[in-house]
Amino acid sequence: MADQQQPHVIILDIMMPVMDGYELCESIPEISGASMIMLTAKDTSKDIVKGLRLGAHDYLVKPFHFDELLARIEVQLRNRFPDLSGKRTIGRFTIDELKKSILLDNQPLQLSPTEYRLLSYLLWNSNQTLSKEQILIHIWGYDFEGEDNIVEVYIRYLREKLGDLDHTIIKTVRGLGYHLQTEQQ
Repeated sequence: MADQQQPHVIILDIMMPVMDGYELCESIPEISGASMIMLTAKDTSKDIVKGLRLGAHDYLVKPFHFDELLARIEVQLRNRFPDLSGKRTIGRFTIDELKKSILLDNQPLQLSPTEYRLLSYLLWNSNQTLSKEQILIHIWGYDFEGEDNIVEVYIRYLREKLGDLDHTIIKTVRGLGYHLQTEQQ
């Protein structure tokens, strides 16, 4: 599977049938550049050192907190695959796709999931005019049966949260749609 799927992170248990995690840890570098995290009940110093010396990039002992495992996965992705960080700076905004958050001038915005999707869509398409129909389909989907003024409502919510009362960040292009301005003019 590692050869076919080419994952970025592999989580291994030591006690597996057929081939134990140590053997697998040794053979994975031949077929994949994935980071390996040992996740096991074997908690002696000897076991931890053996796993790390055989090629594991991290070692976590059961029982564990799921948040800790996620944090360790994020560290592996950040350190070994910086292009996968999920962060992108666009003008004054920073989008963090992994955390589903957006910063404006390094300050986090408190956004609902729909506001996040809308602002993210506007940012990824910044400096382009997006029609209300394009936004409606992308954010709410083809089968949305509500009123199409939902776009105006959420644009207003975003403008309030961005402090964009004069509409200099999210511009209305009459008859065409909306345009997110990322550069100060």
